[in-house]
This record gives sequence, C-alpha cells and structure tokens, in this order.
Amino acid sequence: MAQTQLTRDTFDRLQGELEDLRTRGRVEIARAIEAARALGDLSENGDYHAAKDSQGKMEARIRQLQGMLDGVEIVNSDAGSSDTVTTGVVVALRYAGDDDVERFLIGSIEERREGVSIISPNSPLGQALMGQGPGAHVSYEAPSGKLEVEIVAVGD
Repeated sequence: MAQTQLTRDTFDRLQGELEDLRTRGRVEIARAIEAARALGDLSENGDYHAAKDSQGKMEARIRQLQGMLDGVEIVNSDAGSSDTVTTGVVVALRYAGDDDVERFLIGSIEERREGVSIISPNSPLGQALMGQGPGAHVSYEAPSGKLEVEIVAVGD
C-alpha cells in the first residue's frame, strides 16, 4: 500500500481530530451510553443502540486516522514556488476535445477543499501528471480507455 502524503496543515488538522476523538469524543459517547442504560431494557432501547452505533463509527474513525497518521509523509504545499505538479497543489486541466477547464487538487481525500475535486497522486492520472508543468499534454489509461489531458495551470 502506498504511503499517505499530506500537507502540514492537513496533518495538523487530522492530529487534532484524532486527539479530540480520543478524549472528548470517547467521554461523550460513554456518557450517552450510560444515560441510555439508565432508561432500562436495553433490547428495545433506541437511545442505547444509537449510542453504541455512534461509538462504533467513532472508534473506526480513530483507527483510520491512527493508521493514516502513523505512516504519513509530510509534503511541502508551497505551490507558488514551483510550476510542476506535486502533491498538495491545485492543477487546472483540459481534456482533449473539450474546451472546459477543470481544477483538481493532487492529494489525499483528507486534503479536500471547497469546490475542488481530488486526484490521488497514486491514481493513473495522478501518476501521469506528477512532475509535469503548464502546457504539457499527458495521457493515461482510464477504465473507459486512454485519455489525454493538457495541463493549463499549476497552483491556486
């Protein structure tokens, strides 16, 4: 499995989320379960089952964050210093035969930004784009066949 690459800002945000879930989140869930138990019969107690479901989802997120952050590689997100596609930058692409320009962030889904779709640097398109600059034409193998894109711009 490929190592997760995150910008420092995203790493710090996820570390904060993990710490919050481990502390405040677990305490709140424990209180909700305790309060639901006090209501009586657990077999037909919707509050209890909802709290246990929330606990399971929270613990799954904790495991996901721990796994991701344990093997993370911090990448420099200073997009203004380079005209090449790297992890953490926004790239504007135009597909061959199309006049529309679409913007994508190269990185993990955890890097998400408002109004910008994500391309994994490990995907076929992400791999084809890495190290390329504006004006480059790259092709990659998509499930529907070979596609070609032009890099219109690199950076925000």
